[in-house]
Amino acid sequence: MQTASTNICERLFNKSIHEISLLLNNPQSTVSGIITKWKQLGTAATQPKSGRPCKLPERGVSI
Repeated sequence: MQTASTNICERLFNKSIHEISLLLNNPQSTVSGIITKWKQLGTAATQPKSGRPCKLPERGVSI
């Protein structure tokens, strides 16, 4: 049984970045960045960042 993501990957496999960006209605830079991240890391998920997390505001206080 194939999943929806498998079907999408098969349709986009032999397409250029330009064609993929038109099909997905995303900029070419976004498509290129995701493909590069996939090739380097094997995933397109957001990776954990280093550093201290942002301080949350007190309850009821808007920024």
